[in-house]
Amino acid sequence: MELTPGSTAINPHILAGVTAFVIGGLSLLVYFYRRRLFILWWMGAWFLLAASMLPVARSYRNVALGGMAYGLSQFLGVLSSLAFVVAADAYRQQPQLKRGYGLMLMPVAIYFVFLPVALGPAIVLSLGYVLIAGGMAAAAAAHLLLLRQARLLGAAIVGTALFALCAINIYMALSFGPPGVRPLTPALILMTIVILIGGLGQQLMAFEDMTYELRRTNTRLEAAQAELHELVITDALTGTRNRRFFDEIIKRELQQHSRSRTPLSIVFIDIDRFKAINDTLGHETGDRVLRDVAAFLLRHIRGADYVFRWGGDEFLVLISCAEEEALRRARDLQSRFAASPQLAELPPGVALSVGAVEIPPDTTDILALIQMADERMYQNKKRTR
Repeated sequence: MELTPGSTAINPHILAGVTAFVIGGLSLLVYFYRRRLFILWWMGAWFLLAASMLPVARSYRNVALGGMAYGLSQFLGVLSSLAFVVAADAYRQQPQLKRGYGLMLMPVAIYFVFLPVALGPAIVLSLGYVLIAGGMAAAAAAHLLLLRQARLLGAAIVGTALFALCAINIYMALSFGPPGVRPLTPALILMTIVILIGGLGQQLMAFEDMTYELRRTNTRLEAAQAELHELVITDALTGTRNRRFFDEIIKRELQQHSRSRTPLSIVFIDIDRFKAINDTLGHETGDRVLRDVAAFLLRHIRGADYVFRWGGDEFLVLISCAEEEALRRARDLQSRFAASPQLAELPPGVALSVGAVEIPPDTTDILALIQMADERMYQNKKRTR
């Protein structure tokens, strides 16, 4: 940003400034569509960068006025780089901007804007470019971290563009000389191209952020749907599956059973003396008995098989084995429950009655088989009594 830019058909400072202003205006339009705070900070950063080009887009005969213009340009450039840093932070969280930060910038503003009036522009000759370069480097690193965290290609483009702006400002700091010496027109033209690339990256990043949020929303929605489905198919008292889930999966299980010809059986389980417990000791005790029996069944039945609460004190197990094996396992459950330590904590007389039946291939009437297993369970209940 020279005091006396070279004579060109298009003033390079104005070219870079107008480009930054246009990108800032596009960021404003994106913000109206996608109201995210980091886009607002992008807009501010580009407008500040555009404003930093205007004071040095012309030459000044008054040395003091020229020094103030140059210092103001550098200070606006520093603010622009800091705004890019805050924009990256605003993508992840609400930036914590404190009043003290503004107070810290006041002496910097005084140094850049007013000291060149008294001491000449040489006092801030290259320092501004170095500070801008440092801010751009920090902003670039922050945007590249977003690439690592959120896999945003736009963040990579923005980060690369900001690193390029950092390098350009370092070059300008090293190349700056007295007015008319070693003009910075090539660097400013390169800066204009980099600004366009950075603006493109920001448009892409804003679009990716929208799709990323849609993916997260869909994931949360799917998780909520899965949770709701789990609630719908689970018996709230016992934690076993309910009849709704049985109706949901039985057709699929029967089809798979028919295709693979693997054995499939039904075990019907009933709690002895449950009605008497409810009538004499109350429903709260009855609910505790149901929970304990269900927990026992879930612990001792394979995860590949299903445990359903079929009725008040009745449980149904869909088990992958032949009838003989299913009956053996059902009687094993009986004996294990009778010997379990938790039985001592339940009311006297609590026990399990069981019945089993195998599901033939190509079965169409499953309810008839369940009724048969129920009848066999009652036969077992009579024998044990």
